[in-house]
Amino acid sequence: MSEEKREEIDEAAGLYVISVAAELSGLHPQTLRQYDRLGLVSPSRTVGRNRRYSLRDIASLRTIQRLIGEGINHAGIKRIIELESAMANMAIEVAKLRIEVDALISENPPKSLAIRRKSEVIIYKEES
Repeated sequence: MSEEKREEIDEAAGLYVISVAAELSGLHPQTLRQYDRLGLVSPSRTVGRNRRYSLRDIASLRTIQRLIGEGINHAGIKRIIELESAMANMAIEVAKLRIEVDALISENPPKSLAIRRKSEVIIYKEES
C-alpha cells in the first residue's frame, strides 16, 4: 500500500502575480498597488521587486474591500488590521501560557483547600 502525502498549502507563501491576485480578489491591479503603498497589505517580493500575493493576502484584500463597503476609511482599516494581528498574537501567547500552567499544575498538584462554611444570608425588609 502506498502512503498518500498530503502537502499542506502555505497560506503565507507568495504565489500569485498582481494580475491574478486582482482577479481573485475582484479588485483592479492599481488598487492593489495603492493598498500596498498604504500598508494595508504587504505582499512578498521577488528578487526583481515584483509583488507576489499569498492566499492570506487575497483574504485580506477581500476583507479590506468589505470594510470599505461598510464605510470605513483606509486609516480605520489599517487600525483594524493592526488590532486583529495583535489579538491573534495575544491568543497564541495565551495558549502557550495555558500549556505552561497546565504543566506546572500537573507537576505540583494543589493541596486541598480548606472549605469554608457558607454564611447565612438574611434579607431585611423595611416596614412601611
